[in-house]
Amino acid sequence: MAFVEPITIKDAIDRIHRKSYLLPAIQREFVWHPDQIETLFDSLMRDYPINSFLFWEVERGNVDKYQFYEFVRDYHERDSYHNPKANLNGNAGIIAILDGQQRLTSLYIGLKGSYAWKMPRKRWDNDTAFPKRHLYLNLFHAPEEDSDIEYEFSFLTKTEADVRDSDNFWFKVSDILDIVEPVDVNDYLLNNNAAQFGNDNFRLANRALFKLHDVIHKSKLINFFLERGENLDKVLNIFIRVNSGGTQLNYSDLLLSIATAQWKDKDAREEITQFVDEVNGIGDGFNINKDFVLKCCLFLGGFREIAFKIDNFNKANMLNIEQQWDDITKAIRSAVILLANFGYNRTTLTSNNALIPIAYYLQKIGAPNNFAIASRYEGDRKAIFKWLVIVLLKRTFSGQPDNVLRPVREIISSSDQSFPFEEIVSKLKGGTKSLSFDEDEIDSLLYYGYGEAYTYSVLAFLYPTLDFRNKFHQDHIFPKKMFTRTRLLKAGIKDDEIDFFMEKFNSLANLQLLEGIPNQEKSGKDFDTWLAEKYPSAAGRRDYKIKHYIPDIDLSIANFREFIEKREKLLIKAFRNLLT
Repeated sequence: MAFVEPITIKDAIDRIHRKSYLLPAIQREFVWHPDQIETLFDSLMRDYPINSFLFWEVERGNVDKYQFYEFVRDYHERDSYHNPKANLNGNAGIIAILDGQQRLTSLYIGLKGSYAWKMPRKRWDNDTAFPKRHLYLNLFHAPEEDSDIEYEFSFLTKTEADVRDSDNFWFKVSDILDIVEPVDVNDYLLNNNAAQFGNDNFRLANRALFKLHDVIHKSKLINFFLERGENLDKVLNIFIRVNSGGTQLNYSDLLLSIATAQWKDKDAREEITQFVDEVNGIGDGFNINKDFVLKCCLFLGGFREIAFKIDNFNKANMLNIEQQWDDITKAIRSAVILLANFGYNRTTLTSNNALIPIAYYLQKIGAPNNFAIASRYEGDRKAIFKWLVIVLLKRTFSGQPDNVLRPVREIISSSDQSFPFEEIVSKLKGGTKSLSFDEDEIDSLLYYGYGEAYTYSVLAFLYPTLDFRNKFHQDHIFPKKMFTRTRLLKAGIKDDEIDFFMEKFNSLANLQLLEGIPNQEKSGKDFDTWLAEKYPSAAGRRDYKIKHYIPDIDLSIANFREFIEKREKLLIKAFRNLLT
């Protein structure tokens, strides 16, 4: 391995664009956030070192032996975050990046591409929630003395960047690639009327743009070592050593790297990436990642040690996982489908680890295709559902999940009957991961409120007979729109009662699960009015109240306090019965 003459950022970007620089399959995917990219460009402008890079030279004759990927250019948090597989048809060799992928991808996105991330409070399936943003430099930014940032880089939409005033003159960073000669800097500023904002601003802009031109075109800032060996074991060892020290590369990344290099018949990276995308698209969507899938490989693959330790990821184990891959993924897929049928999704499944024992049990019984709906498995589904809700509410897998996963796998493995709910409860009894609820824990379930991640589990537990394949909404029994100070006063509520009303209207005691269409019909109607319209017969109203734990009292808004106090007691009683 030798140190090679440094190159400019412009040279590196051109080589990435020509696909002369590629990523080996052992590399993980791009994980930097926009603010990290902005900070990287600020560091370059301030002449801060960005550390050296490690490249691997692969001759043309050996390129076909390995799998390589292109750099991400237009990153989209939902639709385009995977590296495309490289199509290598040329005659030249390539340079593969062993260390420096995140930095080089950041430079490439900043100078050639874009970054789209989800805006807050917008739905994941809303295309407009992911506006495309390019990297800009504010040429008029004057740094403050105590600021950590000297040059203001920011990812902006075109609309945001078009705002120009005495404080903001946004220059699209990719345009610096077209400013070849230093004299072109002044031409750009003059042609874009930077002078109209005053001499001080013009000097700031001139200084910033000349510096950016120098950083990209002139200074040789890409310092790198070049490995010319063709031995994959040696390259893998270099990669692991480089990426294990001082970075956030975790064991699952290393496992994926080793699996990619050592699987014989399948492309591990392609298989795992595609599978993650597939299961995340089930139902209303989940948040499964590669870490979870690789953890399942250890757990479902029958390895004695399920912790992420590099020593356990030898070639024999990796080949074992490859051979079991189809069975493992079938079991995980079946478990995710089952949870989707329970009404869970990326928000309400508060611990992905809770899926692992379910997948293991399904693997043991052959992961039947109709497990989620067939009547013959109804008893199993009820036991799994009860176990799932309890471990989520008890947060059983927080802390050290392996200490729970190991004994649970042992019980499931040795059991010759249905899902061994009672055996698991007995095994964990008396320890820190006990699945039993004491009185305080039962009372605390009432503290969950509307829209919180755990609220769905609590509500779903109260409705064991519902078919959750139908879409159920968290509905305010007394409609949310009533709970403003103005409306409550207009309804005759005394001023000293209003604080209680406002505190409790989002609480569990004012929530129920209601199917989508009845919930839309109910909308903002007064509860007592809607109940009389929906269930005109006394028998119908009685059945509804029993099903939804509604106290048999006056249900007008004026009686909201009594309703909350009595329904809380009904819910606590129901929890006690369901948890025994």
